[in-house]
Amino acid sequence: MGDRKPVFGEIPAKRTLARSRTNKMIGGVCGGFAEYFGWAPWVVRLIYILVSILSAAFPGILIYLLLWVLMPKADPAG
Repeated sequence: MGDRKPVFGEIPAKRTLARSRTNKMIGGVCGGFAEYFGWAPWVVRLIYILVSILSAAFPGILIYLLLWVLMPKADPAG
């Protein structure tokens, strides 16, 4: 129980927006945003899903695909 991450955490000192290598379901885009802001990945995914549904899904999918291509993959060293 002590290993549980908070839903909203502190923003790390070194902030680099990159696709996550560990918190990913498809391309690591939502996981990358979660690591950048110090949030739990499920919070970012929930926000993404809600925004996609409210915008008739197509723009959300297009934006995700663009970010998947444009965001660099996180450095394997950490």
